[in-house]
Amino acid sequence: MSVLRSGSPHRPARALVTVAGALLAVLSLLLGLPGTAGAAPGGRAPQPIHRAPEPTHPGQDWAGSQIARHEGTAAGTAAPQASAPDASVEGVDVSSHNGSVAWSTLWNSGVRFAYVKATESTSYTNPSFAQQYNGSYGVGMIRGAYHFATPDTSSGAAQATYFVTHGGGWSKDGKTLPGALDMEYNPYGSTCYGLSATGLINWMKDWFATYKARTGRDAVLYTSTSWWKQCTGNSTAFGAVNPLWVPRYGSSVGELPAGWGFHTVWQYTSTGPTVGDHNRFNGAYDRLRALANG
Repeated sequence: MSVLRSGSPHRPARALVTVAGALLAVLSLLLGLPGTAGAAPGGRAPQPIHRAPEPTHPGQDWAGSQIARHEGTAAGTAAPQASAPDASVEGVDVSSHNGSVAWSTLWNSGVRFAYVKATESTSYTNPSFAQQYNGSYGVGMIRGAYHFATPDTSSGAAQATYFVTHGGGWSKDGKTLPGALDMEYNPYGSTCYGLSATGLINWMKDWFATYKARTGRDAVLYTSTSWWKQCTGNSTAFGAVNPLWVPRYGSSVGELPAGWGFHTVWQYTSTGPTVGDHNRFNGAYDRLRALANG
């Protein structure tokens, strides 16, 4: 009877089988095949994070487009009864549904600042953005860009990055406002985008942190008190840092979301003698310039 020795050719063959098995395990891990080391417990492949589809009508979504629909207010049916305080500055906000804007007409009517919708999710850019953003700047206005948030389609970081690279940047030229994040009722489904209050707050923290890392500025937050209460539990997480832009179509700004002792911009009507939603900056013109300069 022969005895296998350490130099026997049978040992390398067994080693090859072992290596082949290891390679197969690695391949299965990469492919996520069921019944392998890469499978989830119970033999199921890892499940992807489910996201809502990209917006289907972003041209119909703008700052305040969902407020009246959900809060039972006849948006902009009348201008506020109270006269503008001395320490305020008139402004407008526009998006693609306003088309090509006659900025000289707005300037002559007393408008001195503008916010322009730049983006929505990570798939839409306002086709009228250049005319609106550059046109307002060209007549002498202080202008800024805003992003319409859809927290169920992608992360806060992804949307902030998309916004900055598609018009939401900032420069210290005295005429560029910090970007704004529009958080309002979901135009496509669940009011709070299918997220918990904690989920929405974390999404916004992600967005704001990414925006600041890219631009050096703390962004403005656009939101209504009713939506804020319903969807964030009236969070106080942002009031100390992010300026508030609040919509309320009436004679006063009304109750503010928790965390803010005052508003920075008030969207007071969506109709007026000229195009766009109308706003008032809560302060004199030199304070508006200070906000632009950071």
